[in-house]
Amino acid sequence: MKIEYWLNGRKEQAEIDAGLMLLDFLRDHGCYSVKCGCETTACGLCTVWLNEKPVLSCAVLAARIDGQHVTTLEGLQDEAKEFAQYMASEGSDQCGYCNPGFVMNVLSMVRELSDTPTEAEIKEYLAGNLCRCTGYVSHMRVLRRYLAAKGKEVQDA
Repeated sequence: MKIEYWLNGRKEQAEIDAGLMLLDFLRDHGCYSVKCGCETTACGLCTVWLNEKPVLSCAVLAARIDGQHVTTLEGLQDEAKEFAQYMASEGSDQCGYCNPGFVMNVLSMVRELSDTPTEAEIKEYLAGNLCRCTGYVSHMRVLRRYLAAKGKEVQDA
């Protein structure tokens, strides 16, 4: 089947098999930030944006992007680089395997949450991101610093 879509701001088209998963499609098209960690929607490593909303590409058929806008980390390099610098300064990046999915969700969260999100809202928003290296304490420290720099102070519960 033929699909037309926007990938990281560029209009493209492709011929695909009806059962192809978006994760595999994106990796076949050079989006190597999209990673497979579980194939069960439990880890968040394959997070991409579909029409500006985060989705797990391991659970979306590639046919669903027909006429839609898909954004991967490759399409958000400047924003991602800025946030990655915060992660590096706090040592929260460790092995780095989960970083792309985590960064995609953080950047989406910054767009969607109010100017003063609560810590509970942040934790709920990021609950689908699995990191096997950290205890998430450094992640929360990074998020507080990053959000403060964006003018979004975190409210304590």
